[in-house]
Amino acid sequence: MNIAELRTVYRRATLAESDVHADPLVQFEGWLDQAIAADAMEPTAMTLATVDADGRPSARVVLLKGVDVEGAPPGASGRGFVWFTNYDSRKGRDLATRGDAALCFFWPELERQLRIEGRVERVPADESDRYFASRPVASRIGAWASPQSERIASRDVIETNERDLRERFEVADDANEADIPRPPHWGGYRLVPTTIEFWQGRPSRLHDRIAFSGGDGRWVVSRLAP
Repeated sequence: MNIAELRTVYRRATLAESDVHADPLVQFEGWLDQAIAADAMEPTAMTLATVDADGRPSARVVLLKGVDVEGAPPGASGRGFVWFTNYDSRKGRDLATRGDAALCFFWPELERQLRIEGRVERVPADESDRYFASRPVASRIGAWASPQSERIASRDVIETNERDLRERFEVADDANEADIPRPPHWGGYRLVPTTIEFWQGRPSRLHDRIAFSGGDGRWVVSRLAP
């Protein structure tokens, strides 16, 4: 198979400046709703790209767990895209050193891509506590069990940690409820966007790209060349 010959012609939709909401976060919410309705696989999956202290980039897929569209006035800290992870992971270390990051969603079912850039901040502890308490018991145990991004000798390390933690917190294997506190090294981040680009696939690779820049409720809308 010659992978250079693999290509898809995008014909599903168009995107004009008049099609997008004046608030790009509201526009995002609409696109996300459509991706969910289209049965997109993992519609909240987004690639998170960070940079370390030496300028080396890295990327991985994380899951969106919140987006602030209503309830926060323009310019307020907190309007943005939220995910949760281990603060001591590689991405956590990157963000502690250089707080700018980028996100990318891709919904092939809708022939759409969404690119976001901005400044990242930790969400308040009470917000992380609430989300952690809502997670399945096994996921809460997992947040304690994994020294994320560190080298380990084998999978046995993780499985032993998990068994030990179930004993520590007195959690049965089939438990649906348990009192497990949030680890101090685990919590949420929010990317407050300064740039959001909506990308709609078109034939001949002449895609539609509508970009919002500025942030803080003062957005400038531009069309970008494909």
